[in-house]
Amino acid sequence: MFRSWRMKLKLLLATVTLAILLSWLYLFVGSLEYGRFLLLPPCVGEQASRDVEREALASRVHRVEENQQLRLQLGQAQAEGSDGSPQWGASAEDRNPSGGDGSNHTACPKQRTVHKCELLHVAIVCAGHNASRDVVTLVKSILFHRKNPLHFHFITDSVAHQILQTLFQSWMVPSVHVSFYNANDLKAEVSWIPNKHYSGIYGLMKLTLTKALPSNLSKVIVLDTDITFATDIAELWAVFGKFSEKQVIGLVENQSDWYLGNLWKNHKPWPALGRGFNTGVILLLLDRLRRLGWEQMWRLTAERELMSMLSTSLADQDIFNAVIKQDPSLVYRLPCFWNVQLSDHTRSEQCYTELSDLKVIHWNSPKKLRVKNKHVEFFRNLYLTFLEYDGNLLHRELFGCASLPSPPRDQLQRALEDLDEDDPCYDFRQQHLMQHRIHLFFLQYEFLALPNPTDVTLVAQLSMDRLQMLEAICRHWAGPISLALYMSDAEAQQFLRYAQASEVLSAHRNVAYHIVYKEGQFYPINLLRNVALANTQTPYVFLTDIDFLPMYGLYDYLR
Repeated sequence: MFRSWRMKLKLLLATVTLAILLSWLYLFVGSLEYGRFLLLPPCVGEQASRDVEREALASRVHRVEENQQLRLQLGQAQAEGSDGSPQWGASAEDRNPSGGDGSNHTACPKQRTVHKCELLHVAIVCAGHNASRDVVTLVKSILFHRKNPLHFHFITDSVAHQILQTLFQSWMVPSVHVSFYNANDLKAEVSWIPNKHYSGIYGLMKLTLTKALPSNLSKVIVLDTDITFATDIAELWAVFGKFSEKQVIGLVENQSDWYLGNLWKNHKPWPALGRGFNTGVILLLLDRLRRLGWEQMWRLTAERELMSMLSTSLADQDIFNAVIKQDPSLVYRLPCFWNVQLSDHTRSEQCYTELSDLKVIHWNSPKKLRVKNKHVEFFRNLYLTFLEYDGNLLHRELFGCASLPSPPRDQLQRALEDLDEDDPCYDFRQQHLMQHRIHLFFLQYEFLALPNPTDVTLVAQLSMDRLQMLEAICRHWAGPISLALYMSDAEAQQFLRYAQASEVLSAHRNVAYHIVYKEGQFYPINLLRNVALANTQTPYVFLTDIDFLPMYGLYDYLR
């Protein structure tokens, strides 16, 4: 009887196995009959996820009609330039990343090689009020796409240091650490180099990063403030793994004819390898550069070239290119979609054929958003999306990664958890604990406090519906003014356009505008007053409501 039971069990197993094999064979033969496999390729899930993210972003930055128009223009441009030769400015990976049709994108992207909890380092040189405002858009675009902890290294002057330190402390984004380095300590390293570029001495600071950044930092991504990311920065960080043993700098080829010397008669650029390279996006292997003696290398090159060139035209970019011209083995050629340059005379449109190809946009023209480009409307919409994007939405935690230590954020979280939701005053207590983002000195501020023991600053706070009072107050009050404005990110940009268009406000550089970003349902009047009061530079203040108009001459009378 026992033997009979074993025979029945074996027969059952054989029947099940045969059924599975027949089913698989049926599916396999059917897939061959229609010329395809029913099994999904291994990257479909990842590609679908990436497509969803990109579609979500695309839906926010342009309408469907604009998207269709852009694709039509791209298709026409591609058809006009398709002569069977490789695209200009494309590396071997650009032209044929998967051994396929030579396009600038792949149907099956490479697997992510950066650990999700790996700390990524980003260095940015930022000085002055305007650059401090511009860099926020760059940071937003990075935070929007990022999936890794980040460490920002800012080389700043005193103005940018105060603004950005307050901003990040009040922003309290999880898994984001910020370090500041005094640009004044580095000026002696580059002040001897004559520079015609509008960035001034700060445009040369990237040459000093091996000295400025911590000695235990081995690699860093270096970005200009006029960059906008359209993808996860971890994808760029992963490119470090492709460097050869000799390569220490990753750069995208320059997308204009500047270094070819044919833009105008008697144009004499600095020496460069071919078209040269753009330094708006740089990958630096700091440890290798230090071992190579980078400081001495670029100094000797700059001294030699300045004997004939007399000055730099494109700041640090000229010197980087001269060094690479001397030793091409130092550079890793990044695919050009990692720095789509929207400058005058650019050929950047040859870097992309699909929206998914766009990874980094670089507004490297002095005209910025007013630059002429076939697809500038699309790029402008993408930039404006992050410009007006609510920074409060970027507070998301990185699940699965230990958060970087932040005592203020942890203390705030514990205080919020201790609140009783059944308390009738719960909403008020929660608002009291809420941390608002603060952007000090949102516009250019040039008041120099004199040693006057009786000087006085007018202090007030307002929201968007009281902007019309500003011009009248500036006409009536000749002295310094400190204003706290309660606004959303989008309203702050509306205020910026209003102030820049106003002759009265533009002429008054002694007015300090401090943006306190909206969060919660109540108007934090005490916080606004305290922010405006804390950022005055005179012994006395004249605290008033924004609806009160001081009489002419009151400033001189109070002094």
